Amino acid sequence: MAFTVPTAEELAMYLQLDEISGPRADFLLTTAARLCMTVVKPLPDEADAVVLAAAGRAYINPTQVSYETIGPMSVQRPQGSGGLYLTKADKAALKSLAGRGGAFTVDPTPETADPSPTYPVDVDEGIATEYEPGWGWL
Repeated sequence: MAFTVPTAEELAMYLQLDEISGPRADFLLTTAARLCMTVVKPLPDEADAVVLAAAGRAYINPTQVSYETIGPMSVQRPQGSGGLYLTKADKAALKSLAGRGGAFTVDPTPETADPSPTYPVDVDEGIATEYEPGWGWL
């Protein structure tokens, strides 16, 4: 099954908004999906959570405002909490969803490898019969 970009209605539900600008939401969702594809391509079906998170950050705080005061209310957001970007956790989640996380082992030995020695063996020498201390069998 191929990945489908979440809809503007799903973004509104994710952000708990009653009204949402459909064209803006669709643009941000499509752009967030493209941004996710720079990490993992093709996107797994479960990547909608990461796409919604990235698009949600951009929808709520597009200009990366860090401090805002309106009348008696003030809000302070973490630095860099707006705009369209992927966090380190987003990238890790995408890789994990695609099955690219964790440790693995690569065996470079071909299946046709022969365990016999590859160095030249002198068959005319015969078997060593004399032992010399410090030098071993001669």
